Order: sequence, then structure tokens, then C-alpha cells
Amino acid sequence: MFDGKFRKGVDSVTAPIGRGLAAIGLSADVLTGLGLVMSAASAIAIGAGRLVLGTVLLVITALSDLLDGPVAAARGTSSSRGAFFDSTADRVTDGLLLGGIAWYLAGEHGAQWAVLPMAVLGVSAVISYERAKAELLGFEAKGGLMERAERTVVLAVAVAFEVLLIPLLWVLLALSVVTAVMRFVKVWRQASARMSQ
Repeated sequence: MFDGKFRKGVDSVTAPIGRGLAAIGLSADVLTGLGLVMSAASAIAIGAGRLVLGTVLLVITALSDLLDGPVAAARGTSSSRGAFFDSTADRVTDGLLLGGIAWYLAGEHGAQWAVLPMAVLGVSAVISYERAKAELLGFEAKGGLMERAERTVVLAVAVAFEVLLIPLLWVLLALSVVTAVMRFVKVWRQASARMSQ
């Protein structure tokens, strides 16, 4: 949703910041790497029950992910290698953060609750795979109610307000399933239309 409807608005804010960071010599790869390190630290903090610290580190993770693209564009270093690194880092970050939440829930509420964030992780992986495979086949699969940016925002709010953690994970799971179905239908229609030509 953010990737579509709000992309121009987000870009108008992040592009100048990206130029500023590029001007002081920061590279997109450094930001992507920073995001990975911060996501691991956030996962450990969340798993240990340090939810405020985990939230702060999660926000730093999200900002690093948000700004690595604008920095690459400002430095003229956008590349397939960078896109691959960023995409891989995103998947690892998802696993770390949701793993940290699973760890926390297992300790605080019982092992069965660890299944909830792991289910979110599984559906998130399907959403990412659908887009990657669709683009490989020449189709377009962006969109949906719960893309990565939305998932990150919901996770940050859920971790920041512990009372909302389990309810928001259920919402996240439900909307992620809807997004996965929407993307499947979107690509299926494109593929069917190509077959009928």
C-alpha cells in the first residue's frame, strides 16, 4: 500500500535525506548492513523482554532500510548487486524480528504463542516470493494491504505497546494472508491473459 499510494510522498521526504547522507560519504551498503545488525540487536532485546529498547532498535532498522535506496540513488550506485543485498537483508531482518517476538511470547505466554509470529513470517515469505517470481516471469505483483513497510510499522507498534502485541499479530497475520491471496490472483489473471493472446 505504501509502495503504491504513498511512494511519491515518501520519496519527497527521503530523497533529500539520502542526498545529505551521501554527501557525508555514507554508502547504501553500509546502511543495509547497519539495518541487519540493528535487527539482530532488536530481536535479542525483544526476546529478553526489553521491549522499549527493542522498539528503538527496530525503528533504527526501519530507517536504515528506508534510506539505503535514496542514498544509492544520490550516489549513483544503484545496482543489481545492491538490490540483491537489500532484498536478502530484508528477508533476514523479517526472520530475526519475528523470531525475537516468538522467543518473547514463548517465555511470557507459553510456547504455543510462538507459532503466531512464525505464521506471520511464513506468510510474509510467500508474499515476497510471489513478487520475486512474478517479476522473473515478466508480471507485476506489487500491492496488497500488508506489504513490508506496513508490516514493519505494525510490528513496531505491537512491540512498543505490549498489550497490543498478540492482537496486532493476529491482524498482521490476517491481512498478510489477504495480501498473499491478492497477489496470487493478480498474477494469475495476468498469466491467464497472456495465455489467451
